[in-house]
Amino acid sequence: MTDSISQGATALYGSEASADEQRTALRNGEVPVAVYGLGKMGLPLASVYADVTGNVTGMDVDPAVVESVSAGENHIVGEPGLSDLVSEVTSSGALSATTNGQTAANEARVHVVIVPTLVDENSKPDLSVVESVMEEIASGLEAGDQVILESTVPPRTCRDVVAPLLAEESGLSRDEFGVAFCPERTASGRALEDIRGAYPKIVGGIDRESTRVAELIYGEINSQEIIPVTDATTAEAVKVFEGVYRDVNIALANELTKHGEELEISVLEAIEAANTQPFCDLHIPGAGVGGHCIPYYPHFLIQRFESDSRLMELSREINDTMPTYTAELALSGLAKHGKESEGSDVLVLGLTYRAGVDELRATPAVGVIERLASAGANVTAVDPVTDTHEPFENAGAVVEALDSACKQRYDAVVLVTAQTEFEGVDIPSLAAGDPLVVVDGRQALTELQNTNGIYYRGIGINA
Repeated sequence: MTDSISQGATALYGSEASADEQRTALRNGEVPVAVYGLGKMGLPLASVYADVTGNVTGMDVDPAVVESVSAGENHIVGEPGLSDLVSEVTSSGALSATTNGQTAANEARVHVVIVPTLVDENSKPDLSVVESVMEEIASGLEAGDQVILESTVPPRTCRDVVAPLLAEESGLSRDEFGVAFCPERTASGRALEDIRGAYPKIVGGIDRESTRVAELIYGEINSQEIIPVTDATTAEAVKVFEGVYRDVNIALANELTKHGEELEISVLEAIEAANTQPFCDLHIPGAGVGGHCIPYYPHFLIQRFESDSRLMELSREINDTMPTYTAELALSGLAKHGKESEGSDVLVLGLTYRAGVDELRATPAVGVIERLASAGANVTAVDPVTDTHEPFENAGAVVEALDSACKQRYDAVVLVTAQTEFEGVDIPSLAAGDPLVVVDGRQALTELQNTNGIYYRGIGINA
């Protein structure tokens, strides 16, 4: 290590100061932190870092985001406590924001990256955003700095992409700075709770010192156990494996539910009973798997490595069929009662991939609408959580406000996302005739199973 590393009071990587002295320096703001990406997870993360350290620069490419954060405003909807925290840490000077990545890099000694890993039209991971941020960090990287990647990436990204890029662009030797992968383990709607310690924090560096520094930092951020793993690649795999497990498990539940009519049982009831055995943890079937995580993480392995991935590939295929399957339940229900799909009026409830979260990436609602529209149905779509209409209008729906949609009458109602606002809707009153076909994609309308005038088809119930 160089003398500048051992003597630098604000450096953590390679520091000869005691661990207690380093923790104190971090908490006192003597170790400037930059957080790159102020989106759904980045702003909560930057705010918590600011709350703990008192010295954080948040960087984002969107001037509107930077302007709002600089004004102490929270642009993320549906995160309890975040607005108050952003206001507090900005007014105290603990958090500032900039669009200039080089400025942030020049000021920081700890660099935390939480930007999207893109996926192209062939589901191949695209690291261009991560690489772009790393190039900016390299412009201000100093000996003793620590770079932490929280973005979910294909395993070996830190080892094979990030560390070599930083070394080449900064001119530093590989042993002069640290790189660690510390995956975010957060969910929309509970980001602050998760960041501060709902779960243990996984940390893994490309060398022992990188791991040590990451463990020290997150020991101050996260109140739960900090779990250091062997290396950054292992930490990257942990995050991807978590998503793959959920995708495969949901695919199994979705495949089981397709046996519902032949078995003449409620598959959901069977799953719930099976899960009382501690070695069984079947997930819940549904209208589709969406969001920016589960549908994409399997491709971080499938597309990047040569090992056989038949189970992951099949699981993706099964889960991708569920929006069409959901729409077919409505169409076959109409046909069963002598109604042509052509010209039938169908209401789709819920457009976001998850209740209460304005996130549309890979939402199953698009596939449901496309299949209904291709069959000639007149599709009306409703979701009070999002103001984005274009993807659903392009799929073939007319998007309306809930109050307006409830004044009309329909031949079928398909619930894709169980928004709380739908709990007050009088579904039977929406019927254009007898019966009203109701497809329950989230087991949220089970009270309608034995309602007069309703032909109920629930995914996992008795479809």
